[in-house]
Amino acid sequence: MSVSIGTGRLVMAAVIAACAAVPAAAQQEAADRSTVLSEARTLINQDRPAAAIEKLTAIDGPGRTDVALLLGVAYYHANDHRRAIERLAPIADTLPTGSIEQREAVQVLGLSYFLAGRFADAVPRLEATRQWAAGNAELGYVLGQAYVQTGQADAARKAFAHTFGLAEDSAGAHLLCAQMMIRLESEALAEAELKRALTLDPRLPQGHALLGQIALFRGRLDEAVSQTEAEITVNPGNAMAFYQLGDARVRQGQLDDGIAALQKSIWLNPFYSAPYIVLGKAYMQKEQLATAEGMLTRAIEYDPNNRSAHYVLGQLLQRMGRSEDAKREFAIAERLQGQGGR
Repeated sequence: MSVSIGTGRLVMAAVIAACAAVPAAAQQEAADRSTVLSEARTLINQDRPAAAIEKLTAIDGPGRTDVALLLGVAYYHANDHRRAIERLAPIADTLPTGSIEQREAVQVLGLSYFLAGRFADAVPRLEATRQWAAGNAELGYVLGQAYVQTGQADAARKAFAHTFGLAEDSAGAHLLCAQMMIRLESEALAEAELKRALTLDPRLPQGHALLGQIALFRGRLDEAVSQTEAEITVNPGNAMAFYQLGDARVRQGQLDDGIAALQKSIWLNPFYSAPYIVLGKAYMQKEQLATAEGMLTRAIEYDPNNRSAHYVLGQLLQRMGRSEDAKREFAIAERLQGQGGR
């Protein structure tokens, strides 16, 4: 069967048109994806990550690292750190070295690891971010915490010192690092830092107080007393130190000495509820129930959401035979416990 020249030309034209349509379609698809990426970035910046995720999921696919990157960022802002890690971990090291895209992926991946409690994984990513964002105080704060969580005390101290503008090996840097360690429940590391701080400066304010705080928490009452008294010697206006001393003395059963210290704490700072609660307990032990009630009532006036104050007052009212009043206080304490009150 023969094909005419005219028919052959039509076929050739159709083939050429089809070939031209392929790159044109690809270009349109790339343009559409770029538009969606831009819209998603805007949504993230507007604190609407869920809407961004919905848009990005519709264009996601194998090999689309630009979509994966922005999805990871969106999941991070949506507080879904597990999915952020799933998106960013496979691509962070494949992006062009030093590019804005790689920097964003590494930073967000490090923060996601940190917030997911994967501190060992977070450290190298945060360290890499610090190379180009050394002046970022928030990054230094987060990295310092990650070092504490991984037991790297010296690195933590250096990170916190840099963040707070202190010399790395100064007494103040050791003290500051210890405060962070206590907050992160790393008391053993904190004790070592505090002892190094006091070796450098025996009269450093807060050093003995924090050692006393750790001792009190661990039930080492004699040590708590001696360290707190040492703090008061160098810092006699420290209301918290007098409160801590009073608390330790009351726990030792030395009620009169404890009450005296707590009273001094109140004189220095009459608006802090904790000394009133311990005073209430002390006066209960001394069977001075009316005075105890006054102390606990004052604590609640200053801190209405203090669960402990309401609970101890409930115990006191129960002892005084005021059952309905006691039920009311216990109910408040139970409600506050559900809300995360003290």
